[in-house]
Amino acid sequence: MYKKLRTLNTIDESGAVLIVRLANAEVAERVAEAAIAGGFRAIEITLSIPGAVDVIRQLSAKHGLNGVAVGAGTVLDEHSAYECIRAGADFLVSPQLNPAMIRTANRYQVPTISGAYTPTELVNSAEAGADILKLFPTEAGGIPYAKSVLAPLAHLPIMPAGGVTVENVSEWFAAGVAGVAVGSAVTKAWQPDGDFSRVTEAAREFLSAVAEARQ
Repeated sequence: MYKKLRTLNTIDESGAVLIVRLANAEVAERVAEAAIAGGFRAIEITLSIPGAVDVIRQLSAKHGLNGVAVGAGTVLDEHSAYECIRAGADFLVSPQLNPAMIRTANRYQVPTISGAYTPTELVNSAEAGADILKLFPTEAGGIPYAKSVLAPLAHLPIMPAGGVTVENVSEWFAAGVAGVAVGSAVTKAWQPDGDFSRVTEAAREFLSAVAEARQ
């Protein structure tokens, strides 16, 4: 199977992408490892983390052959896109429509998750060649907004990023989303006492809720 299709299948089958956006590379890597142990197969390391590219390179080298897709997030330009691809990123994520990023990714057959909010932005992102459309930001409109947008655009693979929890994930899928992205609900589970096994537990709980919601 082509690598691009394999990555998209991984994201589709798991139904969830974990957004790792933390203060430093060491913590980000520990959280990613704990989440992988908890079952996550699609991990986004955001470029807002100092040393993020090295984290992507290390995680990709270690887990790439084990069915884990390691992606780069907050990719804002063509240069960053190419740097991440060179480091082994399996997919690229942006908070906004960036045709140059999408064009670079398509050149090297790497999937993209492009940020968009309005119907116009969502359709423009699809026309630009994005593989998945990240509904962002979602906290303001939430599930009702996603449902309204998907009514006429049900054919688009829309993935909300933000505001998705164990408690409401079933409502998101009922609204018609293709998958969900989650961040601090899992990635910051270790913070109360520094126990990273809490991240593994939170990952398992979230993925279980996703699986149940998709039945």
